[in-house]
Amino acid sequence: MPKRKQDFNTIYISERLQEALRPISRCALTSVVAPMGYGKTTAVNWYLAERRKEENARIIRISVYSDNLAIFWKSVQDAFLRAGLSILLDYPCPTDAAGGSLLSDDLCHTLAGEKPCYLFIDDFHLLTDVHTAAFLCTLANRLPENVHVIVASRDRFLPFAAQVRLGGRLCQLGTAELRLNHAELAVYAHRCGTALSDAEISSLLYTSEGWFSAIYLHLRTLAERGTLPDQKSDIYTMFTAAMIAPLPADAREFLAVMGLADEFTLEMAHFITETPHTEKLLTTLTEQNAFVKRLPDGKVYRFHHMMKECAKRTFHTLPPEKQAAYRSRFGIWYEEHRQYLHAMAAYRQGKNYDALLRIVEQDAGILLSSLPPKAVLEAIEECPVPILKEHPLAILVLMRSMFNWRLIPEMMQMKELLLTAIAEHPNLPEQERGNLLGECDLILSFLMYNDISAMSRLHRSASKQMSRPAVSIQNIGGWSFGSPSVLMMYHREPGALKKELAEMEECMPHYYKITNGHGQGAEKIMSAEAYFLQGKFTDAQIALEQAYAQIEGNGQENIALCCDFLARRLSLCIETEERASFAARRAYLLKQHNIAWLNIFNATAAYYYALLGETEEIPEIFRTHTLFSVNILVPGKPMIEMVENQVYLAQGAYAKVIGRSEGLLAVCAGLHYALVTLHLRIQTAAAYAMLGKTEEARTLLLQALQEAEPDEFLLPFVENYRYIKKTLEKLPQTPLLARIQRLGKASEQRQKQLSTHRPASLATLTEREYEIVKLMASRLRNREIAEKLFLSEGSVKQYINQIYSKLQIEGDTHSKRKQLFQLLEEKT
Repeated sequence: MPKRKQDFNTIYISERLQEALRPISRCALTSVVAPMGYGKTTAVNWYLAERRKEENARIIRISVYSDNLAIFWKSVQDAFLRAGLSILLDYPCPTDAAGGSLLSDDLCHTLAGEKPCYLFIDDFHLLTDVHTAAFLCTLANRLPENVHVIVASRDRFLPFAAQVRLGGRLCQLGTAELRLNHAELAVYAHRCGTALSDAEISSLLYTSEGWFSAIYLHLRTLAERGTLPDQKSDIYTMFTAAMIAPLPADAREFLAVMGLADEFTLEMAHFITETPHTEKLLTTLTEQNAFVKRLPDGKVYRFHHMMKECAKRTFHTLPPEKQAAYRSRFGIWYEEHRQYLHAMAAYRQGKNYDALLRIVEQDAGILLSSLPPKAVLEAIEECPVPILKEHPLAILVLMRSMFNWRLIPEMMQMKELLLTAIAEHPNLPEQERGNLLGECDLILSFLMYNDISAMSRLHRSASKQMSRPAVSIQNIGGWSFGSPSVLMMYHREPGALKKELAEMEECMPHYYKITNGHGQGAEKIMSAEAYFLQGKFTDAQIALEQAYAQIEGNGQENIALCCDFLARRLSLCIETEERASFAARRAYLLKQHNIAWLNIFNATAAYYYALLGETEEIPEIFRTHTLFSVNILVPGKPMIEMVENQVYLAQGAYAKVIGRSEGLLAVCAGLHYALVTLHLRIQTAAAYAMLGKTEEARTLLLQALQEAEPDEFLLPFVENYRYIKKTLEKLPQTPLLARIQRLGKASEQRQKQLSTHRPASLATLTEREYEIVKLMASRLRNREIAEKLFLSEGSVKQYINQIYSKLQIEGDTHSKRKQLFQLLEEKT
């Protein structure tokens, strides 16, 4: 009988493992958890190849290479793009539960359909952020039936509670399913062309414990040396001896160098190694080495983690100058392909600090912000000061980053270094000197936040010196820190309104000039808000329209949302033309995938419906008081807390409003938020009044009136008139109070006109469920409802079944809808 040809690259999936993989197509989430080298990736790839052949399934593969979320998110975007899906191309990486929920809805909507879809995330253990696992659980509970997520990890990542919630939607595979038993090891050895006796199989099984990689290496060593490896050898020594040491010198160095890359193409490998026969070398390696794989796209290569680790160890044996040269070539490749985080890491490891700082300048702090501040500080510490001084633009970017991280002493050290660098270069062109000093003033102005006078001085100074826009500030970023109101941000003290408005008008054009119009329209909306609070509704309407006109088409969505906040409040006082319904505005914002904008929108809707008393229409995140799931920037948090207070009032949670009052007022005092303080004081007075605590309400309202009088602020009282009107009647009469009472009565009438309470019979439905009921009443089909709400059709069906269940509606589809519409027509 002829001797069987040896083939160690053979793929062997035992019948037992095949059976264990079968439930994947019936489950929303599959976890494959085992240590390195157990064949997790191989098993899943085999399964997906079968699904592609049998079902023509869509396959999306995502590989994790580090715990940096920005790098991971780029991998996700690239994976979707390779699968022909561009939805994530301009999608920002979610940073909180609310952003994760938005992404879940969009993914469900995009992937839903008849065609099976498998989303495979490999090496998930490298992501240390626990929120990512929580997101996967949220996603798995929402996925349409045709979508299946598979996650391979060395460590368990699903909390027990999540496993219970997922129930039958979860498939779990581990070492028990992946390791080879005695019979399977015999079959695998035979397929590799290795003849083993029963005793040798038993010995190998005992040594390897069924670990696939260990078995593979033992068989390779046996074939090449005629004996099995020493049982005392560690896996890396064994791997290096079997897979790297026998290779020719050029192939060894090639593996050592390319082991530094997460993934690479033929072009990249040729550029980095300058090997003339790169393609031939890669072809040989993939054919002879199971640890070097070409991905299904046919263009990208990837090393197994064990290969990468051993390759890196070999790389460190190269002469230091050669290591540095290769690191620099990696940096150049990544820089040219705008992979700035990879470029920064490569240049830093190669100690090429000049190039590293060049990347910092090009990145302008965007991706830099995703790095741990400690790592950035350590890199700066390593960088020789003379080289730092040669890169003043990089110093400016680092200054801004330090401010964002609230590392103010370090920011000021950067400032001193910048000034020293400029002073030591007397031949620096005057124009560039002015640009550097001007941008330094601009960055320092953020330390004066909320003090328009101080900020204005620095903005004017920056504008006077600069001949170009700032490098460290992007005009596409948020402007109001998540606040729906500009006036709430910049009104510092009672009686200062007129001065603040004038300074804002004078200051902002200088700021726009040096930031490419970042926040354009802020002074107009601030002025409109001031008119509104003074009850000058016509002036407010004119100024609001001027603000809308100024921002039209300039991309300043943040300011547009502040305009919307005022427009909604104004509509509760006078007849106004609606620019867009809440549903239409929300649909537009959903398409932008910007959770920060959606948060401002939700605050606007929450405040509007709280003032109307329509608590069931308040967005869920405010109605259920789950704002902890949203990342709110510190300067914008008091405004959002004020909105939540208004929701508590509308819900009748008066003690809650009082209990929160002291802490919120202290925060506002620290930030000099005089207008937010006024709102909170009135809300607290309203809560006391509703609980019959007349004296406490009276004391607070007198204090609030005293604070409001210098600027003639009426509307914070008017908006809470129904709670405080009886207390106001017992206060000493003043012209301001008389105007408040007159506007308060008119506001009550206006709100009655606008109020469209949900039928009491539908009160148990959530906001999303009630929204679906109204769309059903518009005679929309499930598919059309799904498209409007960015849900999968399967999710809409689940919602509708849930609605019928809650309302105890039974019968066939036609009779159920008829009963539902009858309930909808009932008015309270």
